[in-house]
Amino acid sequence: MNKPSTPTILILALAAAGLSYGGYLLGARAGAAGAHASPAPAPKTAAPKAAPSSGDKIDPATGRRVLYWHDPMNPGQRFDKPGKSPFMDMELVPVFADENASASTSAGAAATGDAGNDDGAGLRISPALRQNLGIRYATVRHAEVRDTLSLVGTTQFNDSTTAVVQSRVTGYIEHLHARAPMQAVRRGQPIATLFVPEWLAPQEEYLELRRSGNEALADAARQRMRVLSIPDALVAEAERSGKAQRGYTLTAPVSGIVTELGARESAMASPGMTIAKISAIDKIWLLAEVPESLVPGVSTGMTVHASFAGMPQRSYTGRVRELLPSVNPASRTVQARLELDNRDGALVPGMLMQVRLEGASAAHRLLVPTEAIITSGKHAVVLVADEQHGIRPVAVTPGREYGDDTEIISGLEAGQQVVASGQFLIDSEANLRAILPKFGDSAPAKGGVQ
Repeated sequence: MNKPSTPTILILALAAAGLSYGGYLLGARAGAAGAHASPAPAPKTAAPKAAPSSGDKIDPATGRRVLYWHDPMNPGQRFDKPGKSPFMDMELVPVFADENASASTSAGAAATGDAGNDDGAGLRISPALRQNLGIRYATVRHAEVRDTLSLVGTTQFNDSTTAVVQSRVTGYIEHLHARAPMQAVRRGQPIATLFVPEWLAPQEEYLELRRSGNEALADAARQRMRVLSIPDALVAEAERSGKAQRGYTLTAPVSGIVTELGARESAMASPGMTIAKISAIDKIWLLAEVPESLVPGVSTGMTVHASFAGMPQRSYTGRVRELLPSVNPASRTVQARLELDNRDGALVPGMLMQVRLEGASAAHRLLVPTEAIITSGKHAVVLVADEQHGIRPVAVTPGREYGDDTEIISGLEAGQQVVASGQFLIDSEANLRAILPKFGDSAPAKGGVQ
């Protein structure tokens, strides 16, 4: 077999190189043509977001769709536009559509048991954040308390101890010892001296019969003087001195204050005429204003403790005398008439006093600190804590206040832990509206609220 010659091999090699170069050129031109051609549209993977309908509300600050606006302190009331809350002086807060969807998801997870370690708590607060916010817990407890009311009252004269100084005969006021109203007098102190001309003749006749020794006629003359209302003390003075007495002094029957003067010196006095009125002050009245809603808790005989700003260290004790059967239409209050012991005379009419009324018997009540209750006018809420630092709002029905505590009629049980301070800081974060939706879907920050 003959071997190919060297020229033949060179020719074949050149032919192969030419074919390779030609193929390269063709491929480069085809690629350039493909690059200038329009690309095919990619397949759609998701439908475009629909434009909001004409009824949608968009928050201009965030661009999020708003479902409605509400007051965080009264979340049950919804509004269709922003503005001031009619309940409190604050702006309404928007509720966004994505928050509502999150609420539905979290609520469904809680219903099916997929809420993780939430254990039904509204939110969780780490011990570090609790310390930073100053959150303090208190225990719901039963306690024996007395029904107590704190009121305001004004002192006045005790009309039941008012005495009247009157003239029994016709005469003239020779001297008035009590010169003006509001003068303090003691029992037996002279008030007025009367000159009674009709008493002179019977006294002289009686003295003459005594000197004559005619005892029978003297006794008859003495009975006549009694009929004429001549006081025995005046007759005794006439017997001692042997002279008819022209003047007679009226004295104060009680110690107290002259509240009224009905005569002046040299004026004529007639039978039944009031010379003066004197009010005793050893027992003084205190009129306290009781709101009509609290009237059922007030009864006669309740113990009263009263004090006034001038002597805060001094407390006066008394009792409820009666409830006056009328209501003040302006203040919607009923006046309770209280009687205080004022033997030292320190209390005078017109003084404003703080009053505390205590019931006769004690009762067991379920109590929480008053500061633990969050009120919004129509609703009352307490933040209840659990052992895993969880906090949830619970609607309660509060009753009466006992000092720093408030009775809970329904909503809580003895032994539960409630937030006694710092709850408004928690409320500002959770809004008491949808605590589970707001905090359940987001990853908690370390050492913060979950």
